Amino acid sequence: MTYDPDEAPLATAGLFGLPFSVDEAALVIVPVPWDATTSYRAGTSGGPAAIRAASHQLDLYDIELGEPWRSGIAMLDLPEDIAAWNHDAREDAEPIIAVGGRIDGNDELAHLLGRVNAASARLDERVHADVAGLLERGKLVGVIGGDHSVPFGAIRAHAERGELGILHIDAHADLRDAYEGFACSHASIMRNVMTRVPGVLRLVQVGIRDVAKSEIDFIAASNGRIVTHFDERLAEQKLEGASWRVLCDAIVADLPPRVYVSFDIDGLDPQLCPHTGTPVPGGLSFQEACLLLKRVVETGHRIIGFDLNEVAPGPEGDEWDANVAARLLYKLCGWTLRSAR
Repeated sequence: MTYDPDEAPLATAGLFGLPFSVDEAALVIVPVPWDATTSYRAGTSGGPAAIRAASHQLDLYDIELGEPWRSGIAMLDLPEDIAAWNHDAREDAEPIIAVGGRIDGNDELAHLLGRVNAASARLDERVHADVAGLLERGKLVGVIGGDHSVPFGAIRAHAERGELGILHIDAHADLRDAYEGFACSHASIMRNVMTRVPGVLRLVQVGIRDVAKSEIDFIAASNGRIVTHFDERLAEQKLEGASWRVLCDAIVADLPPRVYVSFDIDGLDPQLCPHTGTPVPGGLSFQEACLLLKRVVETGHRIIGFDLNEVAPGPEGDEWDANVAARLLYKLCGWTLRSAR
């Protein structure tokens, strides 16, 4: 293959400007433009396209990883059918979101809620089928959303191939029960995983700083199956002199050997993702997130798959969020490829 990573890619080039087909790639990215149940600020359905466009600005040599692109990274075409499903489901969801999910006695809203939940279940099955098909072909698979409800089918597909733990980086615990009535809400993804995917041995959460009492109770009732490293406590330890590497190793020690990474971009400091759906002060720096991923692999764990969600394009074409996300995505790809060796 004749390819020069130092040349500027064409606008029509694939993810990171790379020329690989899905057949040629070791790692395949599945884009899912979906944000039907986003309750605060919509727009993350535009994340996959924005990340692909911003990815053309990356230099592909990584100081720690070398040239992971050489293993082959490809992204599926943006699915027009899912975009259409999202448009319809979002229209149905808007009046429900407007009343905070309080629809008792309103038959019209109850009908709309049923339609949104059915559309979300349909999406779960589609993502599951797409990811399972790629895994069957021997590919490593990552998913980019969309809101954080997107990866349920991907996590299920990976768990069907062997028990795993989830490293969940997020500002939110995502352990609510059917938030605003939406059974597959972005705020319920990890509760759905922990109650419906038996192959998940443990959920290890990092950066959580916006949480409901019901979620605290759910964590406490998990008998150690959910371990949450709250952002405030991590920040306090750092302020008192603990090194981030030592904290990373304590986090990673809670994980089983096979690790799936579920990364909500709002797990980062919101200066890095100001347009995400639900930004929260605090969070990880870019380098802290990268060191955490590095320590997962360096401690002998294997990253078997991942997702990256809640990236929203800024107004008037602002690419900052997507720029950060594209670089984070390259790190996720690189460490996943490294750990597969």
